[in-house]
Amino acid sequence: MSAIEMMDPKMDAGMLCNRGCKAPLTFNQAVENKMLQLEDVPYSDQIGIVDTTWACMVAWLDGNSLAQTVFTNLYLHNPHRIQDRPLKSFCIAIYKLIDVIRDFVSRGLVFEEEDFQPMIYGYRLIPDVSDVRACGMLREVEDELNRKLRSSPSEKVDDQETSGLLLRMRFVKLLLQALLGLNRKEATPSTVAECTKLLSSCSELIPSLIRTVELGSPPSYTSDVHGPVMVGFDPMVNQRLLPPTFPRYTHIKSPIEAYKRLDELFGRLRQVTKVCSYTSFHSALELMLEVSCTKPCIVSRSVMQLLYLPHCSRAGDTINCVDALRDAARTFISPPVLMPRSQIINNPQVREYLDCFLGHCVRPFSNLIQLCGHNRARQRDKLAHLLEEFSTLQDEAERVDVYLHNISRKCENLRPHLPCFGTWVLYHTLRVMIMFLLSGFELELYSTHEYHYIFWYLYEFLYGWLVSSLSRADTFLSEQESSSDQTKNKRRNKPKLKKKYPRPYSKEITLNQALQNMCGGYYKAMIGFRKDGKLHLPHPEFDCERVRYEHRFAPFNTLLTPPPVQYAEFKELTSGFQKSDSQSLYLAGCKHFHQARSLLESIHSSDQEVMELLRVAKTNFVVLKLLATGHKRDSSTSPVFDFSIHHHFPIIKIY
Repeated sequence: MSAIEMMDPKMDAGMLCNRGCKAPLTFNQAVENKMLQLEDVPYSDQIGIVDTTWACMVAWLDGNSLAQTVFTNLYLHNPHRIQDRPLKSFCIAIYKLIDVIRDFVSRGLVFEEEDFQPMIYGYRLIPDVSDVRACGMLREVEDELNRKLRSSPSEKVDDQETSGLLLRMRFVKLLLQALLGLNRKEATPSTVAECTKLLSSCSELIPSLIRTVELGSPPSYTSDVHGPVMVGFDPMVNQRLLPPTFPRYTHIKSPIEAYKRLDELFGRLRQVTKVCSYTSFHSALELMLEVSCTKPCIVSRSVMQLLYLPHCSRAGDTINCVDALRDAARTFISPPVLMPRSQIINNPQVREYLDCFLGHCVRPFSNLIQLCGHNRARQRDKLAHLLEEFSTLQDEAERVDVYLHNISRKCENLRPHLPCFGTWVLYHTLRVMIMFLLSGFELELYSTHEYHYIFWYLYEFLYGWLVSSLSRADTFLSEQESSSDQTKNKRRNKPKLKKKYPRPYSKEITLNQALQNMCGGYYKAMIGFRKDGKLHLPHPEFDCERVRYEHRFAPFNTLLTPPPVQYAEFKELTSGFQKSDSQSLYLAGCKHFHQARSLLESIHSSDQEVMELLRVAKTNFVVLKLLATGHKRDSSTSPVFDFSIHHHFPIIKIY
């Protein structure tokens, strides 16, 4: 703070302006000194300005400030004074894009300070130009450039530059139309489908844009700035607008890299727009979790939230959330009270009791959906808090199940109400617990010597409980369908036929059993490594395993189901393995990976994650098989855990 008060250039971002030979010029000063052209700007310069602006836009989306990125373009400081229509239309479109992206992020409510900086530093985002007029200006420029190309069909350099500028005008027009369509308050599936087509058209233009980057003027070197600067740009022009803090280094990518990043953004946006077509809560949640694993940017995360959770921006949609959760519970386990023509649902007290429970489900499940939009580091913190909400919900679900079971016993021809809602809430609770533990591998929070109790907890408890809850739901659904068919046959006087009913969760159960076996393989391999002295352990004087264990599993202490495993129980339950020799442990781990491989192969899926897990299981099977035969037994080299194939389940390497 003292260095900032003394205006030390090392600490005060604003003092960087005093380092150059001359002060940075404002827009008006640059125009007066004829360093900034407002008309007859060569097309090569316009192409370079457009490409550099896109590179600055990508840097802004990466979490840098507008003052250090997009607004270093002097033409954006007063676009109405620009005489060249292509450049003027482009600058106004960039303002519109900044405005719509800021609106996405502010309404999505999933950004953190490291993700996005929404400050506009006093710049007006062209409120006097409507969205329709901005698109119309780009369309008019596109028609004008098209006419110019048709009038001179010869392949000259000027025509190539005209064609390159035309591509860029078309690109920004399509992108602006797509984002404005997604930003509508009432985005219908047909509107979203049209926006998806526009985004696909933008992606189709990316190769041509990259190919024509060389048509733009190259950046030139100036005496007071270290590095090349594009004409019309001044990296230091807004430096005094920044707060007096340590200057953050802003890396501006090359135009080619920027266009590739934009293409990745369009692909993510096309993926998240699929959420509009999902009527099932569970399907939408799976898509969001899948997108979240790819570490998407703030724009795609915000759009995903707005398309599925409109109540973030509009009030009065709690009823819709309750209906969605009612359908989700019915789809998951089909509680008798939610089935069509249910006798007890007509009871006003039962209906009120059920609506109250589902109303209490809205907050934790909405938070679970919103959590998928945060970055991976923030998700872990929010998962811990979410477990507290699910703990309260579990208690209420058990009371609802007991109440409905007692009511159903008094009704004839009605199946007893088993713990359906409790199973449904437990399933999601277990998934949150598993996500919390696995995120530690992705964020590199665990030391290697901690892996054994993390994998043990997953193997012995969490995946086992998850498979059990899925099997219970699977059996209940099959019995429900069988009972329904028998009732229909009785009404039609048809003979009883033996029918094999499909198991809706068979694939998910098999996948989780495979993951459970993989965790068992890792746990036994880690114990074997500790036996052979292949792991670097912390110094005993400065180490307490109990403290580390309790710290890692502290968020689970609020839950009653599954009951948290205390450190003393962990030591007691694992005491048998501590007495085994390392070779038998490697062999046991090898069997686990072989079982995981067999289960994954039985799924018959071309899903990328399944293929990655299959590769990891096969490789680790071979490694542990070699270790079980005594390979590298005398080596004191620590094993290497390679997370490059899968971010949660590593390949074990022995050197």
